[in-house]
Amino acid sequence: MQENRPSTTAMHVAVRRAVHQILDRPLVFEDPLAVRIVGEHAKDEIGSEPADRQVWSRETLRAFLVARSRFTEDALEWATLRGVRQYVILGAGLDTFAYRNRDASLRVFEVDYPATQAWKRERLAEAGIVAPPSLTFAPIDFEKQTLSEGLANAGFDFSSPAFFSWLGVANYLTKSAVMATLHFVAQRPAGSEIVFDFAAPPDGLAEDERRAFDVLAETVASLGEPWISSFDPSALSRELSAMGFRHIDVLAPPAINARYFSDREDDLRVGPVVGRILHARV
Repeated sequence: MQENRPSTTAMHVAVRRAVHQILDRPLVFEDPLAVRIVGEHAKDEIGSEPADRQVWSRETLRAFLVARSRFTEDALEWATLRGVRQYVILGAGLDTFAYRNRDASLRVFEVDYPATQAWKRERLAEAGIVAPPSLTFAPIDFEKQTLSEGLANAGFDFSSPAFFSWLGVANYLTKSAVMATLHFVAQRPAGSEIVFDFAAPPDGLAEDERRAFDVLAETVASLGEPWISSFDPSALSRELSAMGFRHIDVLAPPAINARYFSDREDDLRVGPVVGRILHARV
């Protein structure tokens, strides 16, 4: 993240979600606000990308982005049925859940870097999307305050369980920063949950897959937001278990494809290099 500037990758991710609404059938993730929040230029932006940026347009990456959102909101729905009434979106970017949510009893906290959140609020105003009373913006500059402090300032109830989503963030942080956030969630009351995604180490990839990984990593680095961390899924699961998480489930690309992309007639599939989705409950 560049100081005092909104996240560039947040817009790229939002455009991919919007493109899914326009191009792909059947939809894996339904988001009727996705196109509105990025503007009607979603397809134009893809067509105008330089050749070295076309990695953002590939079906494999778009598939992963919509699958992780679908998985998260499905898991959130189950959590609310168990009584969870707080949803914290870490690194919210241009996520639109709070504006589609019909459960007024679910409090939503959007946590993000102040510049990114200010930019999002401008996008919302331009799109005519109104923030509901159930939403609280929690701008946090992690150089100056902790997640605990930021949520406290936003009125988060530390005595009640919460569901956390943390999508498209862990790759850009140091391992110690990732573990600190996971430890914070692990300290929440029983019934709290988190869904996040992460990159697995590229060492085990085939040569062509490693090249694709390198291209994607170079692309985000050129945008000023380089990948910093990757995690071995088994070792990460053990660390979360030691923190106190249970029901730890890691979805690799084959499992994601089996769940969301089987029997499709198009090429929308998750590739081996894009990442893993992890779901854990306290």
